[in-house]
Amino acid sequence: MSETTQNKSSLLLVGVNHTTAPLAVRERLAIEASRLGEATRALAHQPGVREALILSTCNRVELITVHESEAETARTLSFLREYLNLRDTDLQPHLYEYRENEAVRHLFRVASSLDSMVVGEPQILGQVKQSWSVAREVGAVSNMLDPLLQRAFSVAKRVRTETQIGASQVSVASVAAELARKIFGSLAGKTVLLVGAGKMSDLAARHLIQQGATTLLVSNRTEARAERMAAELRTPNITTGVIPFVELHERAHRADIIITSTGAGQIFQREHAKALLQRRKNSPMFFIDIAVPRDVAPEVNEIEGCFVYDVDDLQQAAQQNQATRTKEAEAAETIVRNEVERYNQRLAQNEQAGAIRELLAQAELVRETELAKALAKMPQPISDLQREAIEQMTRQLTNKLLHSQITALREGSQTRD
Repeated sequence: MSETTQNKSSLLLVGVNHTTAPLAVRERLAIEASRLGEATRALAHQPGVREALILSTCNRVELITVHESEAETARTLSFLREYLNLRDTDLQPHLYEYRENEAVRHLFRVASSLDSMVVGEPQILGQVKQSWSVAREVGAVSNMLDPLLQRAFSVAKRVRTETQIGASQVSVASVAAELARKIFGSLAGKTVLLVGAGKMSDLAARHLIQQGATTLLVSNRTEARAERMAAELRTPNITTGVIPFVELHERAHRADIIITSTGAGQIFQREHAKALLQRRKNSPMFFIDIAVPRDVAPEVNEIEGCFVYDVDDLQQAAQQNQATRTKEAEAAETIVRNEVERYNQRLAQNEQAGAIRELLAQAELVRETELAKALAKMPQPISDLQREAIEQMTRQLTNKLLHSQITALREGSQTRD
């Protein structure tokens, strides 16, 4: 890609998150980790799209693209509709759209956990890095997005280092564990079942132990992973066990609280919940569903004795922690603001340097061509001293003619003109 072509590129970020779209919309947009590479590659191959990255988490789905020109950015929205088979009326009311400088700022804020449901939670940075890694694997990021993402990681690290925004390590998993404790007042003597053995389940398990849980069960489609998690959590004071996934519905009644994080679809539906309650002899059962798409059908909450909390319910609980983080968030916003300005200055300097190099190269080509024509018309032979004098004269003339243009380019970089 030439400097000139890159300079004409247009940066676009579109998406939805927990503040713009309800869970019912977000779960329709969610792209499973197993499909992320395929989706990213498909987006990057859209006409006019030069680079692409997709971030899909339980609280947001965002597409970042670099286009040949601003007129081509409609391709991103078109892809989102077609790939997920959505209508404009389903999507448009919830979308936000950022371009150029605002897209850079939004990405820096997301990576720094300033745009998270739980401000300061540490998981989002890993999720952004994973999306970047997938995009690199499929060849969807290069000259523009690759350095932009790396800069976002540096900004996030600076926010973590220079502020206390993540000091208490609050996350969706920790909010879920806190909610579980509040439900019963104490988790001592209660049995918690973790459905899913990924990072979120592991985090939830460790927070549950901190909240007093002593009996944990794990169930996962890949039983070896469930066995491994159970073994890692087991201590002399912590009892753990594994429920084979194929026996989940028959044995889940052993748990007082079920925390799900598979995102594989509604593995607990109304009929499953009713059967579980019967086995529990109508003793209440609590579901904390931190997956998107949801693992627990919303209708389960309509059954007397079943209580379902999803990620939107956790958002309300998380807002109670927000006030204590306001001061640190303000300091973090200042860092992001300064880093966006630094990034733009560096980008402008790179752009003007490329433009100056191209201008000088074109001028040198013209100079050499015209010089060759002039020398061919002159009486031969020409001495080396004469040739050098003519060469020096044409170089000086070219430099003087270009001086005003180069000065204007350098001055224009200060304002991105």
